[in-house]
Amino acid sequence: MEKNYNQWCVQMRVLFDYHELWDVVKSGVSALADNANEAQRVAHRDQKKKDKKALYLIHQGMNDETFEHIEGATTASEAWIILSTNYKGDDMIKRVRLQTLRRQYELLQMEITKDVDVYINKVLALINQMKTNGETHSEQAKVEKILRSLNPKFEHVVATIE
Repeated sequence: MEKNYNQWCVQMRVLFDYHELWDVVKSGVSALADNANEAQRVAHRDQKKKDKKALYLIHQGMNDETFEHIEGATTASEAWIILSTNYKGDDMIKRVRLQTLRRQYELLQMEITKDVDVYINKVLALINQMKTNGETHSEQAKVEKILRSLNPKFEHVVATIE
């Protein structure tokens, strides 16, 4: 699931937003005060229902292996935090991963035998991995990287574009 984690998160956020559940996933359900009135009890019960619905949706998006990580979670917020920790990693792991990705990005050159579209997809995939770990690139930076790293047979195209 790690490679598809970002896509899964985006899809789940859209689903949570559609069902008006994101606030429950993000913040959890607050405790009910002992002296709560009937309206507060009803609102709390609705929040708990939303939480269980969100937890159910998270469970539905898991394969068996990933489900084992969250099967003990009793709230959607708890399950979301477990998944975020397991698949996004902590800041130190992100920094190390980002350093590796930056190095790969810097060294990336189009091979003579590769097609342009295959190479562009490779660059964009690497940039998306970097984005997952907190680094963004402007559209101009992406285009510049692609143009300066194309193989020599495309020099005339690069010159025309520039």
